[in-house]
This record gives sequence, structure tokens and C-alpha cells, in this order.
Amino acid sequence: MTALAPLLARFLGEHLPRDQRASPHTCDAYAYSFQLLVTFAARQLRKPPSQLDVEDIGVPMILSFLDHIEQDRGNTARSRNARLAAIRSFFRFLEYRVPVCLDQSLRIRAIPMKKTDEALVASLTRAEIQALIDAPNPRIISGVRDRAMLHLAFSAGLRVSELVGLRLDQLDLRSPCTIHVIGKGVSAAAATGLDLS
Repeated sequence: MTALAPLLARFLGEHLPRDQRASPHTCDAYAYSFQLLVTFAARQLRKPPSQLDVEDIGVPMILSFLDHIEQDRGNTARSRNARLAAIRSFFRFLEYRVPVCLDQSLRIRAIPMKKTDEALVASLTRAEIQALIDAPNPRIISGVRDRAMLHLAFSAGLRVSELVGLRLDQLDLRSPCTIHVIGKGVSAAAATGLDLS
């Protein structure tokens, strides 16, 4: 049997933030997914979470967990898919470190995502973007701040986590103004002519 705790600690504490350069938000979301899974598995198997083995988290356990979070916790299919993505990522991590779990990993990674009916907005028109940028009140300080943040997010194509995580050392005020962002593990520079008038 292979102890789950040390491998899960390495995955969440080292692999995601250091090797995958996952954002703090992603790391927190994955950690919460595993908190739910480990709590569920420990309850089902009637053993303390610290005594769970990787082999305890097989396809039947995961399918039962996914049903539980949808039916008992009222999670949407989108949340279910996010939990499954975290689990798949962990088992992909195990493939390279615990060869005895290869077959288990392949079976878990074959669990399908659930189709969702919710349509995402593919893109916004210029008029829609301008309406969003114009929404904050420019006569108050928080409105100026919000307008600047929206403009920068759209101009540079930033995710919210990248926007709120910007530091002064990532900003170059020489013309043209440039910000340097690392998103999803890829370094990028975005130039923007910020005009808030």
C-alpha cells in the first residue's frame, strides 16, 4: 500500500506552486477539492484521513464522491468537473512517481467530465467592453481605480488573479507602458496605452 498523505502534500505544496507555477487561487481550489475528497473517503472507509492509501482512492470511490458533491452538497456539474480535474491532475503527477499506480491512474483519468448546459461568453464586442469600462463612476476614487483595472485587464488580456496579483516591479512606465505577467506558467509582456478619459 502507498500512503496518500506524503504524496498529496508534495503535490499541493511543491508540484503545483513550484513546478506547475499554478496561481495561489488554483492551489487553494485544488487543496479544497482534496479536503472534500479525503474527508469523504475517510468517512466511507471508517479510517482517519492520515491512514488513507492511494489505493483507497479508486474509481468507485471517486465516482461515489462526485455523486456526493452533486447530490448531497448541491454542487453544479461545473464544480464537479473542477473537482475531477484536480483529482486527474494528482494522478497524472503520481504516474511519474509511483509506477505501481499506473493502471489506477489510467482508469481514473478515463472518468469523463460531465457536460454542462451553461454557455460561456466567447468574446465581447468593442461596445460591450466600453460599456463595462464606462460603468464605474469616474468622479469617485474607487470608480477611477475600478475603471483603470478594467481597462488594464481588457488591454492586456489579464485574468482577474493576474490583475490583482500585479506588483510594481512588473510595471515599466516608459513609452509604451508595459507590464510583465506570468500567466499559466508562461511569461508574457503586454503593452497598453492607458487612457482613462
